[in-house]
Amino acid sequence: MDQILYWNEVALEANRVSFTNGKKEQPGPTLSSRALAIVHLAMYDAYAGVRSNPLTPVDLSPYIPGLPSPQSGASANAAVAAAAHATLSSLFPSQKSFFDLKHAQAGLQGNGLQEGHEFGLLVAQKMLEKRQDDPSASDDGYAASMARGAHRSDPDDPGQGFHAPFYGAQSRCFAVTHRHELGVPPQPGSPEYINALKQVRGKGIAPELMGTLPTGISARTATETLIGIYWGYDGAAELGTPPRLYNQIVRAVAIARNNSVDQNARLFALVNAAMGDAGVLAWDQKYIHDLWRPVVGVRENDPSLGPAATGNNVLSPDADPAWLPLGAPNTNSTKKNSTPPFPAYPSGHATFGAAALHITRRFYGVTSRSNDTLFNGITFVSDEFNGINRDNKGTVRPKHVRSFPGGLWQMIIENGISRVFLGVHWVFDAFAANAQGNPDLSQNIGGIPLGLQIADDIYDSGLNLSNVGPRNSTSLPF
Repeated sequence: MDQILYWNEVALEANRVSFTNGKKEQPGPTLSSRALAIVHLAMYDAYAGVRSNPLTPVDLSPYIPGLPSPQSGASANAAVAAAAHATLSSLFPSQKSFFDLKHAQAGLQGNGLQEGHEFGLLVAQKMLEKRQDDPSASDDGYAASMARGAHRSDPDDPGQGFHAPFYGAQSRCFAVTHRHELGVPPQPGSPEYINALKQVRGKGIAPELMGTLPTGISARTATETLIGIYWGYDGAAELGTPPRLYNQIVRAVAIARNNSVDQNARLFALVNAAMGDAGVLAWDQKYIHDLWRPVVGVRENDPSLGPAATGNNVLSPDADPAWLPLGAPNTNSTKKNSTPPFPAYPSGHATFGAAALHITRRFYGVTSRSNDTLFNGITFVSDEFNGINRDNKGTVRPKHVRSFPGGLWQMIIENGISRVFLGVHWVFDAFAANAQGNPDLSQNIGGIPLGLQIADDIYDSGLNLSNVGPRNSTSLPF
């Protein structure tokens, strides 16, 4: 049994259950990406500590420096299982009985079980110690700005609060060598911004409002609606968060390519370290730029609208004070779809997806910013469209089997634009768009460039414990 794939599946189930059982353990995209990074980096160091030797074809150099060597004859499988079980039990205590069961079912046998178990527990303890000072995702002490263009709560969900306003700035990084930053997004009133507003106004509008669109604004197609929901995973019951989705995709690639355990240990550590840093750096940038989402920006585009309003009796044609988005899908719930409770720029989906899928591309030797063949012969079924889960009206969505002839690069771009089709993001939250609406990645604008930078940084520098501390602090001595 491949213990890395086995415990990866357990970790993804823990993420799904944590958004279903009401316990609110590791909530939101920030803490769920943090949790998956902790588990996979602990598994990696536990495996590498036992397995690594000069003949190993895959780089298995340790993530945490200075770990003691395991006892002679230690079982790598037992070490991985102990590290995964211990970190998962610490992060998701309400699910410990499930982790106990999966540990018993892990098929551990042979010599060195006790030695491997002890080493895995040691690695888990060290990994948890390294992250013990991470901030929470609480919004205690945070107040939204009333300035025009600043993020405020969704008016259709006014009590939603603010997710993780301090997490990005106050967190140390996982593996990057510096805190990557983005350029300033297009500002309200600029031509780029108005183009993005017109796009999302039509492509992201609530279905019941489509008849209100003015001439010249293109409405969303059925395929675009499917794409928006397909990439959702917005913390819904039975689904969890985007980091779970991107792990599912990487699993499909790893299984299709018949990875060795060595390869899987390294690959899933890289992927989840990259998403751990995406959660830190995207949320740092979100609250630096503090950009409103379309649900506020379209409704208040005219200066006469909103808390900082000035007088004007004739609304701009680009404003619609009654506009609402299709919204992030509230799958398996009867609640209304809504907009996520944090600023728009950059898109977390775009950052997580680019970081995870591009570092996978790098792992398999792909460096280009263009289509690849890594998903050839593979199809993928999103849990949003698996023929089981329901929309917020109680209707079961049909199963949809989707192929990606452009590989993981196609996924990176489609995942980014999908958020426009839900009406929860501007296109530049994912990437700067050229005159034809296609990505212009020469500009350091949006979550895709940020995710690509994170992936390249970690892959090129090696998988090492980052010494990059919180924003405005000195580097950490470890």
